Amino acid sequence: DMVFEGPTSEAAIQEQVQMLQNALAKDPSAIAFAALDTSSVMDQLQEAVRRGIPIIGFDSGVPNAPEGAIYANAATDNYAAAGMAAEKMFEEIGDDLGMATPANPATLIVISQDATSESVTSRGFGFRDGMIDLLVSQAGMSKDMIRVEGNPAYIADDSPQSDNPAIIIDMIVPASPRTQDVVASSNAVFNRVEDDNIRGIFASNEGTVVGVLASTNDGAQLESTYDEVVVIGYDAGEAQKNAVRQGYFLGSISQDPYMIGYKAVELAVKAAQGESVSDVDTGAKFYDASNMDNDDIAPLLYD
Repeated sequence: DMVFEGPTSEAAIQEQVQMLQNALAKDPSAIAFAALDTSSVMDQLQEAVRRGIPIIGFDSGVPNAPEGAIYANAATDNYAAAGMAAEKMFEEIGDDLGMATPANPATLIVISQDATSESVTSRGFGFRDGMIDLLVSQAGMSKDMIRVEGNPAYIADDSPQSDNPAIIIDMIVPASPRTQDVVASSNAVFNRVEDDNIRGIFASNEGTVVGVLASTNDGAQLESTYDEVVVIGYDAGEAQKNAVRQGYFLGSISQDPYMIGYKAVELAVKAAQGESVSDVDTGAKFYDASNMDNDDIAPLLYD
């Protein structure tokens, strides 16, 4: 028997806490869990450890969980998937980025819905590091010509911090994951496209894609007003799929939601039966208008 439950939105943290508490009350053989905020469910996770209930992390997983709580994870390698987005963007505008100078710098934007979810933060890190590597290895730039700025959670100790950069990678996190805050951050980005020479935007989940689309008349202005800006999204959804199909977005990264669910349940059953389990990478693909209807991609793109 399988019971499926989920909160109404990624901001409904307390709702998910209660769902996990209720699940534990049913004395399950195992639980597959994607935490919105691990710190909010620490008591429940500790209870699962005490009672020997296996928990399988899936999708965003359960970062920073108590030792022994999470038996394995079924998830996309989000760091690698976002690196793929950096590669695709670089293929499109790498030559232009290579000609940027401190006198006329180019800006790349990464919009991430939060700075706590492992899946979202890994995407921010993956795009950031992938783009830096490409700028150095393919565009011939030194790290002294690059600056990573914005939300401190996305700036590593070794992130380039040029005082006079040719390329700026701006890591943006809205005030909250709520749609109105995401849209406000996206509006602020598009208000400075010309002044800051913004050439690329990576929206790291469907929520931030919604913000980008809301700021650009469902993407139509990306073809007219902001035609110099290359946008790559993540996940799917009807609006995002339309933006890709119309060519407003260069493309998007799709996880494999079918395999995430399949492997999560498979790992949960094995763990419940006392078998040894380990993490599984469920894969990701880049899709654009040319391949999104292909047999290997179309089933992954939910509405």
